This record gives sequence, C-alpha cells and structure tokens, in this order.
Amino acid sequence: MAGVALEHAILVSLLEQPGSGYELARRFDRSIGRFWTATHQQIYRVLKRMETDAWVTAEEIDQDGRPDKRRYSVATPGRAALTTWLREPVQPETVRHELAVKIRGAAFDDAAGRAALISEVERYRADHETTLSRYLAGEQRDFPDAAELDDGQRLQHVVLRGGIDYERMVLAWLDDVLDTLHNLSR
Repeated sequence: MAGVALEHAILVSLLEQPGSGYELARRFDRSIGRFWTATHQQIYRVLKRMETDAWVTAEEIDQDGRPDKRRYSVATPGRAALTTWLREPVQPETVRHELAVKIRGAAFDDAAGRAALISEVERYRADHETTLSRYLAGEQRDFPDAAELDDGQRLQHVVLRGGIDYERMVLAWLDDVLDTLHNLSR
C-alpha cells in the first residue's frame, strides 16, 4: 500500500482540468496546495516522469509572442494508477507537532522561556488565522452557490470545508494554549 504521492495529487488535478505545468503549479498554489504542497520544480519534475511512464500525455500549444506550452492530460495508465490508489485503504497519519512538544516542555522552562513560547504561539496563531482567511475567501470565490455545484465541485467543496473546520479547531486550541500559558502559576 502506497501513501499519497505528488503523482496522485497531479492526476486528480489534471482530471479536474487538463493544463500546462505552469497552470498546474498555480492550481497547487490556489487550491490543491491547501492540502498538498509542492514546489513548481517538483511539479515539473514529476510531470516529466509521469509522461515517461505514460501516465500523462502532453500536447504542444502554440502561443503568439511567447514560447510554446505543453498541455498535460491524464492517459489511460495514469487513470488506472489513480483508480488503484483511490481504492487502497488510508493509513492512519502520525501526528508530529513540534509546537505541542514545546508547550509540554514549558513546564521545565522559566518565565522568560514561557514568554518566548507565548510569542511563538501568537505567531503560529496568526499564520493559521491567515490560512483560515484565505480558505474563506477561496470558498466565496470558488463556491458562491452551493446549490449549483456539480459532483466534482461538491467534493472539492467538502474538502475545503474540512480545511476551514480544521483551521477553526487549531485556532480554538491555540486560544486555549494562550489562555493556559497566561494563567500559569508564577
């Protein structure tokens, strides 16, 4: 049983809409990247390997005044590989959370260390607040009328809603952490 790989995320994205490597990288930045990140270089490297393995095909597209681009689509072997992966059981994820270990370790630090930890938790919280804002803006932009969504869009939206709920849960936990840290006996 293989875990999720960048190849699977690329196949899903290309089945949703064929595109160039650049377009795919932008999609990762905008939507898929909410849950699976990859650099542009990683995407191009994996696309090349997937083309060599016949998982995707590429069509050359002429562009006036710009270099030609390659538009990728999923080929039959790629769809078969994705189908096989989709039917495999999902393995439980192991949570490795550095901040949680630091919070537990605060019991062994002094007031200056706890103050530094409070600053770090506040920074971490601000990052999650920004992510939640991006998700909510994306939801308004991409799914303005939930009643009008097709099946693919409904599945995309339910994943995004999971991300929104996750960010809200993390923010609530971080608020609890900050409250606890501020109220530790001195």
